[in-house]
Amino acid sequence: MSEMADDNFDAGTASYSRGSGKGWKVLVVILIIIIIVILGWFAFVTMGKGAGIGGDKIAPVDNSWQAVFLTNGQVYFGKVKSVGEETLGLSEIYYLQVVTRPLQTSQVGTNQPAQTQQELTLIKLGNEIHGPQDSMTINRDQILLTEKLKNDSKVVEAINNYLKEQQKPATK
Repeated sequence: MSEMADDNFDAGTASYSRGSGKGWKVLVVILIIIIIVILGWFAFVTMGKGAGIGGDKIAPVDNSWQAVFLTNGQVYFGKVKSVGEETLGLSEIYYLQVVTRPLQTSQVGTNQPAQTQQELTLIKLGNEIHGPQDSMTINRDQILLTEKLKNDSKVVEAINNYLKEQQKPATK
């Protein structure tokens, strides 16, 4: 019966209202809060594309080795030489390539295939058939993230070993 005390029915206007309208006001306040949160998140994401808030995915320009992860799954290792609003300049570039090597050779005339093993090999950019220069400009919208590599990482060790081999005089 106490529920009916809050109900108001006006036969003249054929309208029915429940309570004093506080529920409607609470709903409006909640909707306004939700809209403010969504607009704040949108501003955070869109304005953060540059330096600062959301731009942390781009490495600083320095002489350290960086890993640059792209949206197509490719990873390049190099040194960041420039960072623009839309591009990142990378030089001294290396990348990983999967190489299949035989574990043992099969005997001639047998139907058994040779066993193989896949290895990751670090490749220096510039040795490809199309002869690219050792620098590239990458669109920032294609970069997922960059990471600064430790001096004792396997990639940095492989790069340093490659550089030492290149400095050795050629033996005839």
